[in-house]
Amino acid sequence: MTQSLWIMRHGQAAAGSPDERRELTAQGREEVALMADWLARSLTPAQAAGLRIAASPYVRAQQTASIVAERFGKRVETLELITPDDSVEAVIDWLQADKAGQAAWLLVSHMPLVGSLTGRLVERDPRSQLPMPTAAIAVLEADVWAAGCAELRTFRHPADFASQ
Repeated sequence: MTQSLWIMRHGQAAAGSPDERRELTAQGREEVALMADWLARSLTPAQAAGLRIAASPYVRAQQTASIVAERFGKRVETLELITPDDSVEAVIDWLQADKAGQAAWLLVSHMPLVGSLTGRLVERDPRSQLPMPTAAIAVLEADVWAAGCAELRTFRHPADFASQ
């Protein structure tokens, strides 16, 4: 059975320290709202109904996920293992633990993790990485969540909609 996974990078964040506490900028909030609207137009009613949203515990990821969750009337689940430098293998193990089989997930996280996770799922090579601007969303499909087993179906970021 083919499953879908949406991987999203948080919106633009302000500089600061500590890293975990950095918040979205006004532009970051606008980017995320734009992408939440695109996502709402893109999902089928069944996908929207079954969507679960998980975010890194970092403030900017939580804020990003909250904007998207509000658009869908969902709640945000915190996933501790998707912070910027966490292991791609740990996330793949989490996906394989039948979590994704239960629901369609939107994971909201950070570079380099989002780029590395997408690259590993699609191309298998641990060096692969998809460059992901802030608020970008990669849409993957797979029968099983393992290295090299997914197909990149769609990739969108806020600049795609700049002229609209």
